[in-house]
Amino acid sequence: MAAQGKKQAEEFGDGLCYDAGAAVRHLAKADPVLAKLMKRAGPFALQTRSMHNPFEALARNIVFQQLHGSAAEAIHRRLVGLFGGGRLRPQDVLEAPEEALRGVGLSGAKTAALKDLAAKTLDGTVPTLARLKRMSDEEIVERLTRVRGIGRWTVEMLLMFRLGRPDVLPVGDFAVRKGFMVAYGLGGMPKPKELELHAERWRPYRSVASWYMWRALEHPGQG
Repeated sequence: MAAQGKKQAEEFGDGLCYDAGAAVRHLAKADPVLAKLMKRAGPFALQTRSMHNPFEALARNIVFQQLHGSAAEAIHRRLVGLFGGGRLRPQDVLEAPEEALRGVGLSGAKTAALKDLAAKTLDGTVPTLARLKRMSDEEIVERLTRVRGIGRWTVEMLLMFRLGRPDVLPVGDFAVRKGFMVAYGLGGMPKPKELELHAERWRPYRSVASWYMWRALEHPGQG
């Protein structure tokens, strides 16, 4: 596991832990239907977002859950402003009165989730960024989903868009499954297991294939 994490921590540029060109070539050979989709949709352009530390990234994810982007952005800005407008620190969130956190627009559930995230960051359940980069994907999922309000999908998005991991398949993502249905001309939404079985041919670049499943909704075409 440690060797896998170390290999994944090596960056190839754009925050990715893999060679995007090699990934696209591999997928084009492994899956003719996906190859046609990639041609329609154009170059792979997954944009990663830098991460100073896991606490801040996960706190932002919690705030943004089930909210429109602009509304979530406003709440997040007020949350950061509550502590002086700098970076969020777990100690500050843990010590903040619940009423103060609710006052910036957070729901009771999100307030509880942020408090739990802060506590689990301080006790070491949430690893440091340096440690996170050395861990395997499943180790990260196992650790971070111990936090209240953090599910597997949230961690998968962090793996793909923050850590730039190559082999993430978010089968719980509705748009990924719908994109698969469109790209492969299915008569209905595939079950997660059906997608998992097909995606075996996409290893070790299922993140790239998943990104193209999202694009399939914009470029339906013909498989």
